[in-house]
Amino acid sequence: PFEEFLKDLLRTMGYRTDGGGKPGTDGGIDITAYRDELRLMPPIIRVQAKSGHGQIGRPKVQEHFGTLSQGEYGLFVALGGFHSNATDWAKSRNNLRLLNGPELVQLILDHNEELHPRYKALLPLARVYIPQPVSESAD
Repeated sequence: PFEEFLKDLLRTMGYRTDGGGKPGTDGGIDITAYRDELRLMPPIIRVQAKSGHGQIGRPKVQEHFGTLSQGEYGLFVALGGFHSNATDWAKSRNNLRLLNGPELVQLILDHNEELHPRYKALLPLARVYIPQPVSESAD
C-alpha cells in the first residue's frame, strides 16, 4: 500500500510510474518513475520505499545507489528516517535523494488536492486560509 501511495504522489508531481519488478528480482527497486509515455527521456528515477519505523543506515542506501545505471536518479523514501552515516554519504551523490517522513508529509500537503480520492479519503485534509496582518506603509 505504501508503494501504491507513492506512485500516486509521483503522478501528482508529473511522473508516470510502474513497479520495479517481481519481488526479489527487482534489485531493491520498488517504483520506477518517468516523465514521458515512452519511458525514454530523463530523468528516470528508481525509488526504494521503506515504511518501517527504524532508521535506514548507509549500507542500505549504498545498495540502492548501486542499482542505478548511468543517467538514472535514485530516490530512497524512509518513514523512519536515515542514520547520519547514510545522509552524510548521500550528500556527495548528486543523483541520489533521501526523503524522510517529515519531507514526505510536506510533499503530501503540497500535492494533496491532486491525490487519488482513495488516498484523500484516508487522509482527509482541507486547505485553510488565515488572514495575515497588513503592514502599514511608511508614507
